[in-house]
Amino acid sequence: MRHESIKTVKTDNQFGGRIGRTVADSTPAWPASRERKRAQPNVITIVLDDVGFGQLGCYGSSIATPAIDDLAAHGARFSNFHATALCSPTRAALLTGRNHHSVGVGFLADFDSGFPGYRGAVDPETPMLSERLKKEGYGTYAVGKWHLAPPTDLSPAGPFGQWPTGRGFDRFYGFLGGEEDQWAPELWEDQHYAPLPDDPDYHLSADLVDRAQQYLSDHVSVAPERPFYMHLAFGAGHAPHHAPRQYIERYRGAFDHGWDVERERVLARQLELGIVPPGTELPEPNPGVARWADLSAEQQRLYARMQEVFAAFIEYTDVQIGRLIDFLRTYQLLDNTVIVLMSDNGASGEGGAHGSANEYRYFLGVEDSFEDSLAMINELGGPYTHNHYPSGWAQAGNTPLRMYKKYNYAGGVRVPMIVRYPARVRDSDVVRQQFQHITDVVPTLLDLLGLDARDFAPDKAPHGRSFVDVLEDPAAAPSARTQYFETAGYRGIVKDGWKAVARHEPGTDYDNDQWELFAIADDFAEVHDLAGTHPAVVEELVAEWWTQAETHDVLPLDDRMQTRVETRNTGMERAIYRLLPGVRLPNGASAPGFGDREFTLTVNLQDLGERENGVLVAYGRRAAGFVLFFDDGRATFVLNRAGDRTVVAADRPADPGTRQVRLELTRTDKGACARLCYDEQVVAEAALPSLMPAGFGCLSLQVGYNSPSPVSDLYRAPARFTGTIHDVVIEFSAPVTGMSPQAWELLLRTE
Repeated sequence: MRHESIKTVKTDNQFGGRIGRTVADSTPAWPASRERKRAQPNVITIVLDDVGFGQLGCYGSSIATPAIDDLAAHGARFSNFHATALCSPTRAALLTGRNHHSVGVGFLADFDSGFPGYRGAVDPETPMLSERLKKEGYGTYAVGKWHLAPPTDLSPAGPFGQWPTGRGFDRFYGFLGGEEDQWAPELWEDQHYAPLPDDPDYHLSADLVDRAQQYLSDHVSVAPERPFYMHLAFGAGHAPHHAPRQYIERYRGAFDHGWDVERERVLARQLELGIVPPGTELPEPNPGVARWADLSAEQQRLYARMQEVFAAFIEYTDVQIGRLIDFLRTYQLLDNTVIVLMSDNGASGEGGAHGSANEYRYFLGVEDSFEDSLAMINELGGPYTHNHYPSGWAQAGNTPLRMYKKYNYAGGVRVPMIVRYPARVRDSDVVRQQFQHITDVVPTLLDLLGLDARDFAPDKAPHGRSFVDVLEDPAAAPSARTQYFETAGYRGIVKDGWKAVARHEPGTDYDNDQWELFAIADDFAEVHDLAGTHPAVVEELVAEWWTQAETHDVLPLDDRMQTRVETRNTGMERAIYRLLPGVRLPNGASAPGFGDREFTLTVNLQDLGERENGVLVAYGRRAAGFVLFFDDGRATFVLNRAGDRTVVAADRPADPGTRQVRLELTRTDKGACARLCYDEQVVAEAALPSLMPAGFGCLSLQVGYNSPSPVSDLYRAPARFTGTIHDVVIEFSAPVTGMSPQAWELLLRTE
């Protein structure tokens, strides 16, 4: 029977066809492919970490960087490009085109201090470049460092909204935090843990380029008609400085002349290359940096070796960048790809006067003597070190600029930046002197792609402006602009050829800050303070800074250190954790905070056999941490305080059928006590130098194994437990009390 009441024809503007009673009286339709006005180029952004203005060959460095130099030779170098003074803020501004406070990342992603400018994550309503380009049909890929997800999101259970795959990237492979061991990193792919390849010559820089090439191979093979966007963020040259031995040996003796002579040599090359204008002067040494001639022979030997390792780290990473460029060239992708290479901030002076063979010693409050580092001189750069060079080499790396990362003098915020795109950069191997800012990158890229940023989110449009005219014409007139700077209470502003910087001591009244004034067109290195002769200019710039601060959510100013860390922990810690076998909790709110806390760790077992082996619970890696494991059936606890290891072993193997292994850590007048129990019977008790140091809040926890590197040398990673764990229960006797100033420095150093 025919049902006449049924409508036989349906039109739908979104569908575009007709739907009748049957397919015979219906018309199909398919969505039309997005038509582009022209063939759009691919985009690759390459971000180096803590690489100073003078640490690339094409910017005057003694370090060999031929692949990067080749990009510059076929593109444009910028000598007046500015980022922010820290990692997460720069990355937020790079990916959105907006000032870092305005998108909620006024400081590191590790913190949410409760104010709009300091949420520690990019505002979800502000589109990232990846989200914009994905809507345009681009394949989008992120490889390497992220550090834009808050601690509350660093969990294998999510939420994943601030992970790369939640912010417009189709694929992700890399690390989520601020720094990583280059020999044995903790890596994530998309939204799951990624075990390391079984490669005795493994190094993270090479691995990242391997994965970048794989993603691009997949893309070009399957969807050659679609352009791609690759965001490649290396860990180099952030500490730890790790490099293959053969690269380190290439630099043996290359820096024996010391950092004072090195500054002079770099400046001479910069003048010859046109990177700095004639007449540029070297500032006086930064506070706390000794004259090389005043150091002992042993100090010079150690510090020179630390710089040799850093140079090798950068050169090795340059080789990997060269592999990526060769890949693009081989498959005829290079000239149709916009490549932007930059550093996220200036060189890091956080190694202090002496540097360190294992900077975790400082983080954990363990004495870190010059003699300890000297004893490790032949291991520097290898898997048993977590090394950082002295601030004197960072000073040389920022030549000819003052200060370092974290500060808003030029040494903290003026960084190398190169753009290669032959279609629009026709006069290659030239230097652009015009002032540019990190917020300019997104509008420039969109301009090159023929896109309008306002079409995506009109009320979240970039604060920066396109510099395509500067790319095309080295003589293009610089645009008038005002740009503020702020990092942890340190302030600065650029306007009308002037730059003002506030000298601030944390904890003091901002109204008492002394402002310095520099005529940056004539004083490239910010050597001559003109505040005394131009007080009206200073007054105008300070007033403008406050206006900018109100506009961009910089307020309230916050120079807190330890208390800002305490804010991070509020509401995140639990008194009891129950963990199942196989789980990995990365550094973040999902992992327990063991720092300076008494606790009991109970491992409930099933059907324990005879002479079981392997890790029950591990917290950390080779550089630092603690581990509870079976060694030929004997429960063993190791506390690794940055190489200072205490071993507590049971007096006998566990009997078959043992149901429980328990570790109890309690505070004592002289430090701490560790007690091991089988079921309810004590089988070991020993004194420890302390409870877990406060800096232990920055490591990951694993149940039933330990990777990517072992906390103890008594086993080989991953040392999976041969028996069966039912669960692990961790009970704390007191709530988290916050972190020490050293722990704050850990989080600051690892940004």
